[in-house]
Amino acid sequence: MRVTLISKGAVAEIDTLGAQLVSYQDVVNTEYLWQGDPAYWKGQAPILFPIVGALRNERAVIGGKAYSMAQHGFARHREFTPVITRNEMAVFSLKADEATKRQYPFDFDLRVTYRLEDTRLTVEFLVTNLSDRPMPFVVGGHPAFRVPVSGEDRFENWVVEFEKEEVIDCPKFLPGSKLLDFSQTKRILDHERKLKLTHGLFYDDALICENTNSRQVKLYSILTGRGVEMEYGDFRYLGIWSAKNDAPFVALEPWTGCGTAQDEDDCFERKRGMKLLEPELSFKAAFTMNIL
Repeated sequence: MRVTLISKGAVAEIDTLGAQLVSYQDVVNTEYLWQGDPAYWKGQAPILFPIVGALRNERAVIGGKAYSMAQHGFARHREFTPVITRNEMAVFSLKADEATKRQYPFDFDLRVTYRLEDTRLTVEFLVTNLSDRPMPFVVGGHPAFRVPVSGEDRFENWVVEFEKEEVIDCPKFLPGSKLLDFSQTKRILDHERKLKLTHGLFYDDALICENTNSRQVKLYSILTGRGVEMEYGDFRYLGIWSAKNDAPFVALEPWTGCGTAQDEDDCFERKRGMKLLEPELSFKAAFTMNIL
């Protein structure tokens, strides 16, 4: 099932499967969201929960017991229940069931709210612990945007521009694995704001930016000025990613935590950025996209 949001400046469409954004268009029907061509990557904007990235051998030890969970968690493959659907707002809920508990032994309510105001689209996560013990989790977004938007443009004309000057050292991935090595880094910005895009930047996987000074970033063409901006104030990490096969998209990914690092063990609670939520409490985080 799909839910459509309409404002005076844009139209957004969300699929209840994964509560995933599947379209983000301006008033002249220009599509800014990646449309999921499987030749490159079939996803579009999956919700990442209760992990971001990969576990070592898909294994997590929680409360002394081993569980298996695939990359980016299970929320993106689950059907969410629409709780509220209005012209400019929709709320979707995912609750634990027997299938999720085989991977993640907690009762929870994950609510994803979309609000469309003119061309601004806010995505809010609300995680509530319905268990009787502290619940570890990570949550994040993964929206991918068309690069370029128009046929006369090229990928290499696009930049990622941070609001402030940054020194960003991204951890490398261990060869042949999805594990992060924070002892080996790649500097992508050195007291600069603009990262010029090339396909080669992503041949080793995502660029993971931690604790940036900026809380806002733009993805746009220096030729046309078209693109999107994102505010990610509630998130510790920003992932920047495109598929390795010279894909015509770039994802801007706000995360509260990141994938497993080679210097970590399999204990779920000890992973970088892990939130530990007490029973009956909730955690909220939001990011906003806007069409330039």
